[in-house]
Amino acid sequence: MGVLFEKDGHVAVVTLNRPEALNALDPESWEELKQIWYEIKTDPEIRVTVLTGAGEKSFCTGSDMKKTMPPKENFASTYFETESLIAPMEMWKPIICAINGYAIGGGLEMALACDIRIASSKASFGLSEVKVGSLPGLGGTQRLLRAIPPAIAMKMLLTAERINAEEAYRIGLISDVVEPDQLLDYAKQMAKKIAGNAPLSVKAAKQAVVIGADLPLRQGMAYENLLWGILRDTEDRIEGRVAFAEKRPPEYKGR
Repeated sequence: MGVLFEKDGHVAVVTLNRPEALNALDPESWEELKQIWYEIKTDPEIRVTVLTGAGEKSFCTGSDMKKTMPPKENFASTYFETESLIAPMEMWKPIICAINGYAIGGGLEMALACDIRIASSKASFGLSEVKVGSLPGLGGTQRLLRAIPPAIAMKMLLTAERINAEEAYRIGLISDVVEPDQLLDYAKQMAKKIAGNAPLSVKAAKQAVVIGADLPLRQGMAYENLLWGILRDTEDRIEGRVAFAEKRPPEYKGR
């Protein structure tokens, strides 16, 4: 299979599994991945996802160009029926990307669609589309500019140069750098820590940040207050306070 999927309690682990092709995704793998994202989105037991690649050499280098040729139809005839390959990742459940090697082209765009990016010390990053007569079309030009300083983003986009994990950490593209053999465990531990928090609160916090980023400050704060009010009377909010008073771990149910 081109993509592996497993569950560990409330944590899902998705592994891009084409190491012989640097985990580049062929059409079959893209379809598998899309179905997996929908399963994660609709499974109430899953609270957090870890996305990674097989092996230590590459996280993902985007689409497999040897197997993904331009479609025969013109763009206009498919535009309104075609869903972005990144769109299924857009959910309020957090996604942690454990970047184990090359994150190039569509691979970096996929990582940019995640909420937290952790990288192996051997990882490297780049958007190389201008080298092959294209441009990042899965959100790369938009998300990169929001993730790092604009001048650095423009340099990466226009030169197609790669940066290493140390530089990616320095500019804020990733949150953590760990040794390759520790990467997946580190990401899973972080996922379990998030999954142990109140799931509705985690979703609300992510929603407040994502939607608020596109709003003026006053409107963003009003939206934050609305989400706070939605959470105020939930069972989990009461459980959190009772558990704190009783000095025990809370047992959240997502309601």
